[in-house]
Amino acid sequence: MSITDSHILVTGGGGFVGSHLVERLLADGNDVRVVDNLSNGTESWIPGDAELVVGDLTDQAVLDEAVTPDIDLVFHLAADKDASRDDIAQFRSNNRLTEVLLEQMESVGVDRIAFTSSSTVYGEAPRPTPEDYAPLEPISIYGAGKLAEEALLSVFGHSHDFTVWNFRFANVVGSRLRGAVVPDFIEKLRDDPTTLEILGDGRQEKSYLYIDDCIDAMLTIVEQTERPVNTFNLGTRTTTSVDRIATIVADEMGVDPSREYTGGKRGWTGDVPKMRLSIEKLSALGWEPTVSSDEAIRRTTRTLLDEL
Repeated sequence: MSITDSHILVTGGGGFVGSHLVERLLADGNDVRVVDNLSNGTESWIPGDAELVVGDLTDQAVLDEAVTPDIDLVFHLAADKDASRDDIAQFRSNNRLTEVLLEQMESVGVDRIAFTSSSTVYGEAPRPTPEDYAPLEPISIYGAGKLAEEALLSVFGHSHDFTVWNFRFANVVGSRLRGAVVPDFIEKLRDDPTTLEILGDGRQEKSYLYIDDCIDAMLTIVEQTERPVNTFNLGTRTTTSVDRIATIVADEMGVDPSREYTGGKRGWTGDVPKMRLSIEKLSALGWEPTVSSDEAIRRTTRTLLDEL
């Protein structure tokens, strides 16, 4: 579908990825409505040109105000995004958000939804991991929840005449990033520039996708694909280790701390130590990342040093 002159709803549009998406959608000439309970989002990040509905999607009054028949497309980003949270309640709450959103969409005749999934649905898979890798065996509550949401979306795509886009993200970084390794290292080194605590053994190595590339990839996929269910990896062809991130952050801050490791190959329960997604399917649409993982980390560090 063409994403211009459309009326688009962004759930979670006050968050890191969501606010950047809203800015781009507005710049491309769309009318944008944001629904966000602001538990993870920030109202000041939402452009004034966007219509804002403040509240939780599990509140029917909020759903009625946010999801109306004039909506052409929903980008569903609202979620508890803490991938390190080992709590079954996260699984239930995130799936509930998707359930009620789909029910409301169907009831008012809105049938296009783009969903932000995650590389965590693959668990510890061979790298680079393609979209058709199986069996999908997530090792975290967060990954299990995303996989369950994808399954429900698949039903609506194949049996309820919806068009669904699933974006399986690598680690997305950039301005407004919070609760992730780069802002964590910055805050720790501002508190004590002589020592840096690193979760795990520092050898965890993953792809880091810059936010501008992420938004470009999302829009490319929606504009160029139209199967009932369209599932794509979003990532880079490069990886960066946690130790390398520590080096980049320390370099940008002009410090040289000693490093203390908490030990083990995982930073937390359910952490996937090595991750690189195959992006050949996305590349076939003519899209390529413009920024490597290392450069994405460096740009993000420079931006966050001003923001935090």
